[in-house]
Amino acid sequence: MSTSALTRQVRVLAAPGHRHDEILTPAALDFIGRLADAFVERRQELLKERRRQAIRLSSGSPLEFPLVTSAVRADPSWRVAPPAPGLTDRRVEITGPPDRRMAVNALNSGAQVWMADLEDATSPTWENVIGGQLTLLDVIERRVDFTTDDGKVYRLKDRDELATLVVRPRGWHLVEEHLEFDGEPVPASLVDFGLYFFHCAQRQIDAGHGPYFYLPKLENRYEARLWNDVFVLAQDLLGIPRGTIRATVLIETITAAVEMEEILYELREHSSGLNAGRWDYLFSLIKTFGHRTDFLLPDRAKVTMTAPFMRAYTELLVRTCHKRGAHAIGGMAAQVPSKDPDANEAALAKVRLDKEREAEDGFDGSWVAHPALVPVCREVFDGVLGDRPHQMDRTRDDVEVTVGDLLSVRRVGGPPTAEGVRSNIAVALRYFDAWLRGQGAVALYGLMEDAATAEIARVQIWQWLRHRVVDRETVLSVLDDEAVALGAEFPWAAVDEVRELFERTALAPELPLFFTPDAYSRHLVRRTGDGS
Repeated sequence: MSTSALTRQVRVLAAPGHRHDEILTPAALDFIGRLADAFVERRQELLKERRRQAIRLSSGSPLEFPLVTSAVRADPSWRVAPPAPGLTDRRVEITGPPDRRMAVNALNSGAQVWMADLEDATSPTWENVIGGQLTLLDVIERRVDFTTDDGKVYRLKDRDELATLVVRPRGWHLVEEHLEFDGEPVPASLVDFGLYFFHCAQRQIDAGHGPYFYLPKLENRYEARLWNDVFVLAQDLLGIPRGTIRATVLIETITAAVEMEEILYELREHSSGLNAGRWDYLFSLIKTFGHRTDFLLPDRAKVTMTAPFMRAYTELLVRTCHKRGAHAIGGMAAQVPSKDPDANEAALAKVRLDKEREAEDGFDGSWVAHPALVPVCREVFDGVLGDRPHQMDRTRDDVEVTVGDLLSVRRVGGPPTAEGVRSNIAVALRYFDAWLRGQGAVALYGLMEDAATAEIARVQIWQWLRHRVVDRETVLSVLDDEAVALGAEFPWAAVDEVRELFERTALAPELPLFFTPDAYSRHLVRRTGDGS
């Protein structure tokens, strides 16, 4: 398939699959091509700026609230758009990949929002990318259900009982190699956003909601501005009023944390708030300042949200959002139910404590990874919100956060432990194995792990090795043990490929910024090479 309205065309380089023609229509590909034509060069320049900023910070330049935008932060008059239909009450949001089983369970869960995650919870095989789009289309058309092995059928509840659908596309750093524009892979963000928007935006409007999104991995206001311009063009191309799109930005990089207000400002016509993406935030801190000994972190299980630098980050987010009339959404509760009653009770107690802290701090809602956690989260936020849909009136004027507060990592003490080393290696290997086999959300050791937690696991090993708080021989010995254990637990696992991926991304002298781009190109891309 290729476009006819462009001189530079979008080509599909993958073999056709079941129902793919419903998504990869000539008109949809033309739409993707128009977005790519308008924004590919800007994206490339922004990715170069990411690298320049990383070099500046690693060379000792201070991280600061931008002086050039101080007027934006000081201006009390501007606010983001009011909440859109279906996004006024967001006290519980559930996340997961857009497969059919997850779709039904999440939409029926009692949560107010389902974030259908095409990013960290989805291994970007071509079948998953297009299959996810088909699931989203079928959800809106109420054609999605599933039947268990024992014959039990699950279907969607009445429309007014369902969670509001919000879609998270892949980040700006990723490409979709099965689609080609002007001889290059199409940015994955534009593919995920564009296909969903083209097929489902008007359908969602007709159903009383709208096309809503979560935006991941942003590093500065310019990347938010790029998204806003994508939204404007997309709405104009399809004749949809500007401001219909709403987007929540995940603040999951340290450079975005010092530009929260600017990010809201750039997206203000389309903004629906900010989210505390806690796992990627820790990952970002290590990537950005991993060369510094004062940024050494202990075992990731010991870095809780009560750590001073994490408290500064979340309190600044609530204050920023409520100052501008935006929702502040808390972080992920990743626990999954256990068959052990004692373990289950302990897990739920941790979730409750986490959500109580968020609700008391002023968050308007929070995330869970499993439907069984929805009642706990909802009970906590019900207790604080009551009949109110949010608590934006809590402006948190008492909060004063400096850049030093955001970077006060040295207060989190404790060297890495042998248990922490083994846990990180075990999680990374098992997640990599699942990801290479097409599974992006994986229950491991009582937690729902996704790409973000796997990233933390492998970069912590890299950082500990770099600063010699763990020796290489120990890491290699544990790696040997866990590779053998992986093969014994999952005889079909590609142990050699998994181990090689870990060595490339955790043991190399220079730290790869993400494991996903290289692993995607090496292992997940299946192209015909001749278009279709």
